[in-house]
Amino acid sequence: MTDDQSELHRRRAARTTCKRFLSGDRLPTIRERLTRLAALDGLDVHPDFYGNDGPVRQLEERTAALLGHEDAVFFPTGTMAQQVALRHHAEQTSNPAVVLHPLSHIERHERHAYTQLTGLRGLWPTTEHRQPTPAELTALGEPFGTLTVELPLRDPGYLLPTWDELTALVDAAHEADARVHFDGARLWNTTAHFGKPLHEIAALADSVYVSYYKDLGGMSGAALAGDAGLTAYARTWRHRYGGQLFQQWPAALAALDGLDTVLPHLADYTRHAATTLIPALAALPGARVYPEVPPTHEFQLWLPHPAKALNAAHLALAEQEGTWFLPYWQDAAPGLAMAEVSLAGPAQEWTADEVTELGHRFLELAAKA
Repeated sequence: MTDDQSELHRRRAARTTCKRFLSGDRLPTIRERLTRLAALDGLDVHPDFYGNDGPVRQLEERTAALLGHEDAVFFPTGTMAQQVALRHHAEQTSNPAVVLHPLSHIERHERHAYTQLTGLRGLWPTTEHRQPTPAELTALGEPFGTLTVELPLRDPGYLLPTWDELTALVDAAHEADARVHFDGARLWNTTAHFGKPLHEIAALADSVYVSYYKDLGGMSGAALAGDAGLTAYARTWRHRYGGQLFQQWPAALAALDGLDTVLPHLADYTRHAATTLIPALAALPGARVYPEVPPTHEFQLWLPHPAKALNAAHLALAEQEGTWFLPYWQDAAPGLAMAEVSLAGPAQEWTADEVTELGHRFLELAAKA
């Protein structure tokens, strides 16, 4: 076993036994996951068959209602869902050009599926850590078929535009006869920032992808929402891409559970993070929160220590005290490390004083590592 494998094994073992979590949560065992699903209501029905009925269809209908679109289609992965959406819009506009941010998930984490599988091509209106502006769409100097907006834009720090910026961007794309697709893997988190309900946010786009395991705690799966033409097309291409599995009811049940138990609290996560937890983290010696005012409960935290030392300090707290504090640091520059922080359900139990006290001990351990 290599050193990296040994540390990964220790980290997983410690995470299983931890009692308190600030960033992240305990990973349930398979038995625990099955026990939770078995305790849900409404299980005395038949499972889905090829995703056409049962819990999968119930999930699709509920998602469409939440997003205010005509219909929604369940996909096993968001990568597949987004390729289908971009293909549809390219065919409808007869234009294969897709405007997207170079740090978007579609560009960085899907192995360029939109170019390799569908023959589309990307246009980058900006490399700045923000969404593009209407003027930058015009400055491209060529027509495009689809504007893709990732909300929030994760890799640069879970960034969101203002409501006025977003509506102006969407209007500019529509005025250019392009379609708009929202990469909304974490769209669930945006209501507190925009001050709008989900259906009003989603209504801006011609298609919306949402994830069921990011933030909602589902097992897997995604949905693509839009009008009847889009969703009929999506069902055809889901089959062609190999995404029409025989049964997907466990993922659908877990997603429905997330909509019931997690979604109603996401705005509260953002508020508690903003008023209590983020100020405490930002006050740690040398700490930098990015963005300075995070629009959701997820953001980047930077500290002037090597990632190896911070990861060692985190593991020590997990093993010795059963506290999962701030994990998964990576070096961003010499002597400077960054971690993505998610202050979700378990973090709601923390006070500012507790974060401050443990944060100082965390840094003391890192200094000795």
